[in-house]
Amino acid sequence: MIVSNLKNSSRIEVLHPQFKKIFDYVKSNDLLNAPLGRIEIDGDNLFINNVELTGVAKGDQMLEMHQEYIDIHILLQGRETIGWKALEDIDVISTPYAKDGDCAFSTDKPTSYVTMTVGEFTIAYPEDTHAPAIGRGKIRKLIAKIRVNYPL
Repeated sequence: MIVSNLKNSSRIEVLHPQFKKIFDYVKSNDLLNAPLGRIEIDGDNLFINNVELTGVAKGDQMLEMHQEYIDIHILLQGRETIGWKALEDIDVISTPYAKDGDCAFSTDKPTSYVTMTVGEFTIAYPEDTHAPAIGRGKIRKLIAKIRVNYPL
């Protein structure tokens, strides 16, 4: 998992051909005041989910795993902690992978955590199981989805 802030996104943009497109879009639009929902950039290959949610307790959030997408979590409002554990270290798959939704879940506990403040982001590749939305109160964030061909 990669952790940084929007001010330094140019250092990250060279790691994937779609990263620059996402970061340019986020920096040039007022997404905090945009309607919630899906923002189409390149159909199912590249899109953003603009979401608002209520944070959950650390012990209540499961790790999630994706096969078809890289996630970029960009915090717009509030404070969010995201747990991480390497895919190869997962012991228990509690909900098997479902292609519809591109997700599987594990009840394993993360091995590390990062707490983001406004303007920071995390990038979770398919090998990065992650437990997002840990926190208190309202969290407003973007979840950019970039399609990859990476089997679990």
